[in-house]
Amino acid sequence: MGWVTAGDYEVALDAGKVVCRNAAGRRLKSVPAKLADDPAVVGLRQLAEWLQRHERQCLTDVERWMVRSLPVPLAVIARVWPDPAWQAALRDLVVSGPDGEVAGFLRDADVDRGLGLVDLDGDTVRISPELVRLPHPVLLDDLEELREFAVELGVEQRAQQLFREVWHRPENLDTESRSVEEYAGGVFKELRFLAGRATQLGYRVRGGDAVCSLREDGRAIEARVWIGDYETYMETETGPLTWTDSAGKTLRLGQVGPVAWSEGMRMAAALYAGRDIEDEEKAA
Repeated sequence: MGWVTAGDYEVALDAGKVVCRNAAGRRLKSVPAKLADDPAVVGLRQLAEWLQRHERQCLTDVERWMVRSLPVPLAVIARVWPDPAWQAALRDLVVSGPDGEVAGFLRDADVDRGLGLVDLDGDTVRISPELVRLPHPVLLDDLEELREFAVELGVEQRAQQLFREVWHRPENLDTESRSVEEYAGGVFKELRFLAGRATQLGYRVRGGDAVCSLREDGRAIEARVWIGDYETYMETETGPLTWTDSAGKTLRLGQVGPVAWSEGMRMAAALYAGRDIEDEEKAA
């Protein structure tokens, strides 16, 4: 952005922060206090806050496309690509075509020329499928090899894809069971601490559960971890992990797909990690 007049100074946005220079053109270490209420400074600070929210929302939307296995029209990616916030969220993600095969790492998008990718041979290619997918890492057969190749290419993904934690369903799973107890029993001194942790991690809290909403194979699924629905200052602990369908019916573990399993376990593990370890050590 260019410089904007603010009294005897000029202000601008630089890397999301308001900066200032004097009439001689020398950049100051900070914006003078007397300019705090200047319309130009206030406007730039509001713009900076909006840009930060926009960046977070773009990243959230891209991760939602991946977690919910939503096919994305190439035209949509091409339209938003010129926006730096969208581009940062999308750049270097692994994309696959309609056949589900990995096509490469996303480096460019254009309405007329299609997607520019670095393929698995390290070559720059272009593809123009009508729909593309940003596959969840649990669905990538060669995940470890892709991670190694990404490191070689210097790939830095803003959206968590290749280096997202994944959980695979165990082979000896009791498919008729309806809950997983692995991360149950994590003690929190107050319910509000656990509820706050769930919200901070990006999960909704509803009816005493931390909830992760998903879609898999066209089905709406929710992963749920019980956290408590009583007085917020009372002690609580993480409950079992379950999955429910769109009608709220609890699914058998054999009905839970790989993405829903991985994301549910990821949520349960993240909530459990914030437990009160001091109390555990005292009890031991």
